[in-house]
Amino acid sequence: MKYFSIEELTSSATALREGIDNRPSKCAYHLLHVLVDQLLDPIREAWGEPIVVSSGYRCKELNELVGGAKHSHHIIGCAADIIAGNRADHRKLFRLIQQIQQEGRIRFTQLIWEGDGRWIHISYVPSDLKCQVIES
Repeated sequence: MKYFSIEELTSSATALREGIDNRPSKCAYHLLHVLVDQLLDPIREAWGEPIVVSSGYRCKELNELVGGAKHSHHIIGCAADIIAGNRADHRKLFRLIQQIQQEGRIRFTQLIWEGDGRWIHISYVPSDLKCQVIES
């Protein structure tokens, strides 16, 4: 874990405001490390600029409160929503992630252009590295 911390991946203003304990289980904690080592750090290295995790791990209660998908990868510690500037920067980052995946430097479960480009969702489920790209 070179550029990211567990604290950054579990921090939630909503959880703090609502008094929700968003500490990950031991399994989710391990998977967050894998997510950083396999995706977030390599992506940050390739990008060359800071990347912010706007949403990482979410316990079930928090996930429901923020309207996350029922079977979200965030719940198990395998996903992060990332931002890196404005929407134009996000588009460049999205394309860079696709490029480094095509070069064989990373694999992922899903890469999703979300919120009309306000953030990028990326997940790494070790048993399901299908490299699915979704652009809406």
